[in-house]
Amino acid sequence: MLISNSCWVIFTLVFPALAIRQTPDFASDALGLQQIQQHGNATLEKRDDVPAGFTTPPYYPTPKGGWVASWTDSYAKAAEVVANMTLAEKVNLTTGTGLLMGPCSGNTGSALRFGIPNLCLQDSALGVAQTDNNTAFPAGITTGATFNKALMYARGYALGQEARGKGVNIQLGPTIGPIGRKPRGGRNWEGFGADPALQGFGGSETIKGMQASGVIATVKHFIGNEQEMYRMDIPPHGLMKAISSNIDDRTLHELYAWPFMDAIKAGVGAVMTSYNDVNGSANSQNSKLINGILKDEFGFQGLVMTDWLAQIGGVSSALAGLDMAMPGDGSIPLLGLAYWGYDLSTSVLNGTVPLERLNDMVTRIVAAWYQMGQDQDYPLPNFSANTADATGLCYPAALLSPTCVVNEYVNVQADHANVVRNVSREGITLLKNDNTTLPLTTSASLKVFGSDAQNNPDGINACNQRSCDTGVLAMGWGSGTANYPYLDAPIDALKRKAANVTYYSSDTFPSGLTAATGDIAIVFINSDSGENQYTVENNHGDRDGSGLVSWHNGDALVQAAAAKYATVIVVVHTVGPIIVEPWIDLPSVKSVVFAHLPGQEAGDSLTDILFGDYSPSGHLPYSIPVAESDYPSSVGIVGFEVTQVQDTFSEGLYIDYRYLNKNKTSPRYAFGHGLSYTTFSKSSITLTSITPLSSLPPARAAKGSTPVYSSAIPPASEVAWPTGFNIISRYLYPYLDDPASISSSTPFTYPTGYQTTPQPDPPSGGDEGGNPALWDIMYNLTVTVTNTGTVAGKDTVMLFVQYPSDSPYDTPIIQLRDFEKTDTLVPEGSETLTLSVKRRDLSVWDTVLQNWVVPVSESEPFVFWVGNSSANLTLACESLNGACSSGRTPPVV
Repeated sequence: MLISNSCWVIFTLVFPALAIRQTPDFASDALGLQQIQQHGNATLEKRDDVPAGFTTPPYYPTPKGGWVASWTDSYAKAAEVVANMTLAEKVNLTTGTGLLMGPCSGNTGSALRFGIPNLCLQDSALGVAQTDNNTAFPAGITTGATFNKALMYARGYALGQEARGKGVNIQLGPTIGPIGRKPRGGRNWEGFGADPALQGFGGSETIKGMQASGVIATVKHFIGNEQEMYRMDIPPHGLMKAISSNIDDRTLHELYAWPFMDAIKAGVGAVMTSYNDVNGSANSQNSKLINGILKDEFGFQGLVMTDWLAQIGGVSSALAGLDMAMPGDGSIPLLGLAYWGYDLSTSVLNGTVPLERLNDMVTRIVAAWYQMGQDQDYPLPNFSANTADATGLCYPAALLSPTCVVNEYVNVQADHANVVRNVSREGITLLKNDNTTLPLTTSASLKVFGSDAQNNPDGINACNQRSCDTGVLAMGWGSGTANYPYLDAPIDALKRKAANVTYYSSDTFPSGLTAATGDIAIVFINSDSGENQYTVENNHGDRDGSGLVSWHNGDALVQAAAAKYATVIVVVHTVGPIIVEPWIDLPSVKSVVFAHLPGQEAGDSLTDILFGDYSPSGHLPYSIPVAESDYPSSVGIVGFEVTQVQDTFSEGLYIDYRYLNKNKTSPRYAFGHGLSYTTFSKSSITLTSITPLSSLPPARAAKGSTPVYSSAIPPASEVAWPTGFNIISRYLYPYLDDPASISSSTPFTYPTGYQTTPQPDPPSGGDEGGNPALWDIMYNLTVTVTNTGTVAGKDTVMLFVQYPSDSPYDTPIIQLRDFEKTDTLVPEGSETLTLSVKRRDLSVWDTVLQNWVVPVSESEPFVFWVGNSSANLTLACESLNGACSSGRTPPVV
């Protein structure tokens, strides 16, 4: 039986539970497991100190939801329901029923009197995980490489259609954290690229598409989850806390939280917190992050959930703004123990968790349910993430479980293979193409090398959650995967396309081969990564074992082929950058193709490009350095430290191309690099001022009203066991054996800084995504793109911003702020694109003012650079005079 859940780690079943721990936000935790009989008696863990200057101040109370106009109707409906709910029904919707206690990765309790079923939460960000008759979509990193917003939306819409068809209420995606700060980071491939704007557009377009189908999207992981190793509270090293990501306030806002603002602006229904700490405070109960930034600054109206088994306390997490605990278990799963559930009922009855906090928690959940229209003929789950059999245990973790029909084998694929092929094809990035080696002719004599060209001989889904690197790499490993309905292998597509193909499946170059004149060698290599619950070829999720090097001696395979053949094409399937220096300049290596992670259409999407049916139009969503040492040491994988690993983001805003530019280090291939079979020109560029610049945004409006409920503690009888109730062992219920005995007589110490008086409205807030003025368009830039070559193709236009030279703020030399892609242009065809610069795009986060500030200058302009990569900037416009020109020397090498 496969265990499927978001970020499940097997060692949580092996190592004993750690006692509830104290973080800087929390003086003590009121709500433990049942074995902790009294509040405040938890043993505190010793930990290494967070470096000076990295703090997480307390932020209480939790801002209530419902004050944003776009959610008014849904909150009104939710308020009417919640006002009539019992305490048990409220607790039911906030608490998962327990690991393996239902068909989905996560399952909440229900409120059936109001038509609200057990809500189904299911991985993943690239397909409905651990089921059948679904589509295995390209990974986020491939989607980012398209630089095509329409395709990002189309993929999201198809993902949402499939989730709805399977009865998934809350889909656990998209992933925009990690952002790719660490090139070796294990889950970078789930996101869209190593830039906040690219992540923001990828995430928001995906969310819009998913939620258009009625599924609640979950943007994750909030925040600073940039490596897999040591990410959790219970690693196999004894009493050690989760890694602390130490991030300064400005960097957090401008880099890591930036795409989350886009997601919230897009109306996302759910946010998942990450396992790690930020500045020493656990993200699942970090009041500054959840209450202060998500719910107040960013105006988030939906629900905040934990990652799986990331909850470390009860009252503490409720007060800090958590709304849903997943999968519901406490620190030891499968024992029927919880931080919430029955203990949340206790804490409301004894007054330690304010009733208004519980009311807000459940209102946010029900409002999201209404916001996506799930009250209108939404299907129940028709699949099981626990077994492929038609019938099985209804509650696999129960000591005695009834059996039921668990899989109905509903086919939700529709025509989504076309979406997969379109995204995969358009993400393919041509890095090198000497002598116009590509495209190939179908009559070419092709010698194909490398196991990455074929399917896993043991079966395309042979490795649980793809936790092996055998055969073609079409997705990484972990909870961010889906089962393949089929996998079109490159070698099969090549043999369908060309008449003369010979395949050598070994990753060792065959001895005794003689190359004939005209032979072309195609060498397939890859580099894999994934989630930390699996170790694959000595890589613990991150590429800590392999580094940025192709797996299975791929470099040697390319070198050997280059020594034999006059023409070599290298095809790379990879989760992120690899160092190509061992072979990139070999005379025989004529073409290099990065196919990223293509999903189920790995074959035809590739041959579409190799044989010229389509011109390549993908662009790198990250830089490829000459050497890994070209990046700062601070972005390496952090190793073991006693009691807690400290990961200090000392490079600040300077990751990927931002760092390389600052240090005048030329990459091998720049962020955004990508070649075509045709050529394009850009002309008729104009810059139009739309909104006058000002240093500070206009003052925000005050918050609107929020639902008001009775403040009377509900009768204890509301959480008494119903008469004749059939109890499922280990299932997490809201009920208590003797609720009438609960009293508030036990003293309780609240977290440091806790208050019940609402905080002043932050000036940076005011709506979903922050102050609405942040989204005002300051400038529009139009440019005409013309196909000046001989074949049809698409071109991408990227807009980078350079700040005024007299700005008092240290800023990266250039920063991506927008991009657009043309339709397919025939030779001599043209299209005019419009790119926008919003107030936020020109702003920096002022840590003193706690607001977004535009460093307006009367003498020095913002310069808007236009090109198709960070190293190919061909046009420039100035903000002060609106003048645009070509031939200007770019500010980067």
